[in-house]
Amino acid sequence: MRFDPIAQARENWAEAGWGDVADGMVAVTSVMRAHQILLGRVETALRPYDLTFSRFELLRLLAFSRQGALPITKASDRLQVHVTSVTHAIRRLEEAKLVRRLPHPTDGRTTLVEITDLGRSTVEDATATLNREVFADVGMTDEEITGLVGAIQSLRHAAGDF
Repeated sequence: MRFDPIAQARENWAEAGWGDVADGMVAVTSVMRAHQILLGRVETALRPYDLTFSRFELLRLLAFSRQGALPITKASDRLQVHVTSVTHAIRRLEEAKLVRRLPHPTDGRTTLVEITDLGRSTVEDATATLNREVFADVGMTDEEITGLVGAIQSLRHAAGDF
């Protein structure tokens, strides 16, 4: 486009009499658009592995864990998503033979999710692809990235995220 539609939205907001909240609207809309852009890049990079970003995150978390396995509830907590979402991701990863569920050795109420050898090799390849195609150049300078991360961290903290 030859103009910034979010800047135009700011003008429209001000003209409608909402100028006092226009900056907030621009901030939210900008973050949402940035999310769409980055998610599109991530999904394109992960497509050859038949992974979504949420499934990739679960595999990566399991690969980082010392035992390669975690209780499902702990995975849910660490990924900051509802256990139902983790369970759905596990089901899809199980179908692809990338993870398996195991009974907890000492707590009969708990189920573990464990990464398989195929899951480990898949997540290592997918990580290399994401590092090369997305994370190495997100389209911002190092200083801009630092500022963005700091600003978002403030937002997350104010929302009680940590």
